[in-house]
Amino acid sequence: MIVLAIDTCDSRGSVAILKSDAILALRVHETAEDYSSWLIPAVEACLGDAGLKVNGVEGFAAAAGPGSFTGVRIGLTTVKAWVEVLGKPVAAVSRLEAIAAESRATQEFVASSADARRGQLFGAVYKRERGQLRLVGEEMVIAPGEFVRSVGAAAGGKRVAWASTDKEIIAAQTEWGEREALGESIVAVSEVLAPAIGRIGARKIAACETTDALSLDANYVRRSDAEIFWKGATHGR
Repeated sequence: MIVLAIDTCDSRGSVAILKSDAILALRVHETAEDYSSWLIPAVEACLGDAGLKVNGVEGFAAAAGPGSFTGVRIGLTTVKAWVEVLGKPVAAVSRLEAIAAESRATQEFVASSADARRGQLFGAVYKRERGQLRLVGEEMVIAPGEFVRSVGAAAGGKRVAWASTDKEIIAAQTEWGEREALGESIVAVSEVLAPAIGRIGARKIAACETTDALSLDANYVRRSDAEIFWKGATHGR
């Protein structure tokens, strides 16, 4: 299956075209250019590299968050348009699951995280079950030290594999010393996640775990600044 994968969850985004897990083409967002102007040309460049037209894509994999409100919205809106016009399947993929999937450790539990700014992390814990990753609890936006503490409870005291695009944040926490003493370590995952998102998306499509253009939705985890400021102003009246 030929899959077009898009990740615009934060400034470290990427686009990839994959066929049977092999990367046919890849573009990485390495500038300050807005996704509104970068994304379509990046996809067109990937299609050109792969010798394809967009109607030759058999399925789409879209990172649905967590991440930047603007970035996620642009990525999903673009994918929605293609899915609506082409009638191809689309799978929504969590960026945190893609990070966890990049860990090659064998522990039953995987803690996945990425910088959420404002002194917080996007984080989640996954459990390996029959070769797949199952989310334990919910994805969260949380202070780094609190995330480290919460992971032990979520894993029921078992050893955990740690995967992060921003491992230095975890490693800097006082709480990390306890996990390190247990023999745990953090895998630094590449910020270029479109290939991992594409592979997960392809598996979801094959398993009919897809959605349609109308139902494709974002998982921001954190409220937008506009909502925070609006509610703050309302409560202050």
